[in-house]
Amino acid sequence: MKISTGEKTFYTINNIVIFLVSLTCLMPLLYIVATSFSSGAAIESGKVYLWPVDFTPAAYKVLTVSTGLFKYVWNSVVVTGVGVALSMIFTIICAYPLSKKKLFARKKITFFIVFTMLFGGGMIPTYLLVKELGLMNSYWSIWLTTLISPYNMLIMKSFFENIPDEIDESARIDGCSEWRILLQMYLPLSKAVIATLCLFYGVTYWNMFLKVLMYINDSRGYTLPVLIQQMVFQLEQIKLGTSVDLNQVAGANQVISESVKSAGVVVLIVPMLIVYPFLQKYFVKGVMLGSVKG
Repeated sequence: MKISTGEKTFYTINNIVIFLVSLTCLMPLLYIVATSFSSGAAIESGKVYLWPVDFTPAAYKVLTVSTGLFKYVWNSVVVTGVGVALSMIFTIICAYPLSKKKLFARKKITFFIVFTMLFGGGMIPTYLLVKELGLMNSYWSIWLTTLISPYNMLIMKSFFENIPDEIDESARIDGCSEWRILLQMYLPLSKAVIATLCLFYGVTYWNMFLKVLMYINDSRGYTLPVLIQQMVFQLEQIKLGTSVDLNQVAGANQVISESVKSAGVVVLIVPMLIVYPFLQKYFVKGVMLGSVKG
């Protein structure tokens, strides 16, 4: 089919607009990366824009030495890894029976779940409940209060509903139980939506900040976002460790708090940037397949 001149003009203008919008999203990231690799003198003089000036990785070395970075990274990995596993298990367990038309009061149960997307108990009642359950200063307070996302559960439920009933019926004729049908029939067909929801839950847990501050009292249990928040919002320069530690870091005298803060932000966002390309091929497919039915 031949494309008319008007359509060519529209597509050209559309591509230009999308490119410019993409730049507005990309430029802040480039600036943060450039700042993290630039010298303190270049940053203070306003020479840094989208490319490092007087390139130096000293900010990352100082960040590692002065904050115990790896401890916070490990805490974030634990919270994210265990959290995603638990959330996916319970999301699947919740979505599978709700996808069956024979389930008693199926529509009412779904309504109550959707209701929680609009109205919740609130921050203070949730905090008091967590405290009464003795979950304070434990990662279980984070995992249990973030266990199932109604939105993600509905996506998984809709995906299961799109699986042909003949698969379920043939498995039952062969004597399969519900658990075996779910594990050996449904889940292998659901790789796209599982990968998508893992990404959703992973981003949620990795960037979790408020709940960690609320429920974790011991600073040794803080995650990376809390560390970065404390660095970014502190008005004065952050304490860059002891003089003995910093003397062991090459180029530490060229580092200012701004570059160390930028290095922390980069460390926070890089893991998600690394994971996303591996899940990108499932992303659109998983969401679209899971949203065909309401």
